Amino acid sequence: MNDSKEQVSFMIWTGDSPPHVPVKELSTKLVISIIGNLSSTIRNFFPDLQVFPALGNHDYWPQDQLPVTTSEVYNAVADFWKPWLSDEAINTFRKGGFYTQLFESSNSHQPLRIISLNTNLYYSPNKVTVNITDPANQFAWLEEILETSSQKKEKVYIIGHVPVGYLPYARNTTAIREYYNERLVKIFRKYSSVIAGQFFGHTHRDSIMVLLDEEEKPVNSLFVAPAVTPVKSVLQTESNNPGVRLYQYDLFDYSLLDLWQFYLDLRDANKKNESNWKLEYILTKTYGIEDLKPESLYEMAKQLAMPHSTLFEQYYSNYIVSYDKTILCEEGCKTCQICAIQYLDSSSYTDCINQETMWR
Repeated sequence: MNDSKEQVSFMIWTGDSPPHVPVKELSTKLVISIIGNLSSTIRNFFPDLQVFPALGNHDYWPQDQLPVTTSEVYNAVADFWKPWLSDEAINTFRKGGFYTQLFESSNSHQPLRIISLNTNLYYSPNKVTVNITDPANQFAWLEEILETSSQKKEKVYIIGHVPVGYLPYARNTTAIREYYNERLVKIFRKYSSVIAGQFFGHTHRDSIMVLLDEEEKPVNSLFVAPAVTPVKSVLQTESNNPGVRLYQYDLFDYSLLDLWQFYLDLRDANKKNESNWKLEYILTKTYGIEDLKPESLYEMAKQLAMPHSTLFEQYYSNYIVSYDKTILCEEGCKTCQICAIQYLDSSSYTDCINQETMWR
């Protein structure tokens, strides 16, 4: 990343520090210790860099069961993240694991607001939030913050762990509970003119989404970054190489201009016993688009949806972070990918799935 010669403004860290192991192998104490270790490691390597973190579903014990009120984990993690966050942000975080904070840039005429959501409250395996309409009052809080930002003409980046929308690898499955997904989509549409970008993790894969309004006009760009750690289930043929990325944004309005995706070829690293991180792709060059604004991503999505699209083959290779170029995504696999990219709400996604023959 140093080779890019780009000046880094801040880091977005979308969570999940502990290993993905059976519940009995961890504990609250161990999870807190792991998050603390990683927080201090980031500070040691980037002592002067502003970091905006978010909690992941594994950043709790038992995993996924993040609560709607203050907890031992929320309090401990708040203490770890004090060097990066304001007192107001820390206070909110202690209550529900989410916060907002302004990023003051010396290079821009206006500040950027970061909203770090605790989307784990909406995650399907979270038994704590079953039948709760607004867990930790985060929806009400989010709308209030976005309304204020709208009035102040601020620009906002949304960050979180579990993404909004549909999983690109599982048909008819939202990443969060469907009710919560519909609610978030509605909020994001309402305030799309304020939101300049959305950034998530969780899937360990590299994917994009374009939020369309009710008239199918592209209004928001969303990115799911691949993980530093690989993951693979017994049902999957593919895994992922480790990846990190660098975004370029417009200093005037914080619109997203490009991204550089870096990766580590894990097989090669294991064979040579050394890590050699490489540039995997530059998004605008790979997909032939001008920038990362919603209109450009929507044009890209339409190209990916074309039958026998070689561009889609490249997208899928990037999706698994160049894990194995011989793995193909065809028919039902491609349908899931294409529909997940373009349709984040239930009705339009279902319509897309029902037109499956179009993507073949």
